[in-house]
Amino acid sequence: MESIVHKIRFSLSSMGPAEKKIANYLLQHTGEIIDISISELAKQCGCGDATIVRFSRRLGLTGYQELKLGIAAEVNASSSISAEIEKGDSCFEIFKKRIVDISNSLSSTETVLDEAALDRASSVISKGDRIVIFGLGNSAAIAQDAAHKFLRLGLSAQACCDNHMQAIIASHLKRGNVAIGISHSGASKDIVEALRLSKACGATTICVTNHGASPLAETAEIRLFTKSEETKHSILAMSSRIAQLAILDSIYTHIVLNSSKPSKQAIYNTEFALQDKKY
Repeated sequence: MESIVHKIRFSLSSMGPAEKKIANYLLQHTGEIIDISISELAKQCGCGDATIVRFSRRLGLTGYQELKLGIAAEVNASSSISAEIEKGDSCFEIFKKRIVDISNSLSSTETVLDEAALDRASSVISKGDRIVIFGLGNSAAIAQDAAHKFLRLGLSAQACCDNHMQAIIASHLKRGNVAIGISHSGASKDIVEALRLSKACGATTICVTNHGASPLAETAEIRLFTKSEETKHSILAMSSRIAQLAILDSIYTHIVLNSSKPSKQAIYNTEFALQDKKY
């Protein structure tokens, strides 16, 4: 089941002024919503009770009560299994807490990842004449890992992790090519611009990002979402990177299992070429 909070984020850009006030209030006060009545929420947002009801139904819910209970349940589920890392923790204790955070991120990602979008991404990548994966900073390693996997399948794949080269490469893409943009925030200007340019040139665009309502998600034709609430210690967004890797690995595995005879030969050729690299 898709997260209510994620639905609100995803729909935010298409909402009217009154609905945006409600959405922003809910996103900023998720932990307090269980104690707020519909009339109190309407007063805080400067609207009527009926507007709150319509907002709830826009999200596919029966009304405010279901909205309130759903958000509260999501908040409680997240807080009950996520442990805050403290200064006195041993390295092994931190390791155990990171496992919990990563597990939580993967489980949460399952609730927001669109099955049809994932299948479509796998299909267009497997048929792409050229696949370019754009990633900067923390996302560069994810882009390189994806390119490595797709190259093993005999696909023409390339990771591009330099913002100047991203613009140059994007300008030369065409119909039949695939451009993948990876950004946890969805707000990396260079990644967004590279995907926009790729799209303008005719390439199919895919994004892997954590936020539904983001410039990257608005630009991409196929959206693959992760859901990860990083802690103040996770400046490198570890949990979200694991979720991104899981998504791309699933695509790789799906292509392997459904590959044609030439693809299987490419996999064999790859393994044969690497066999002398090990003792």
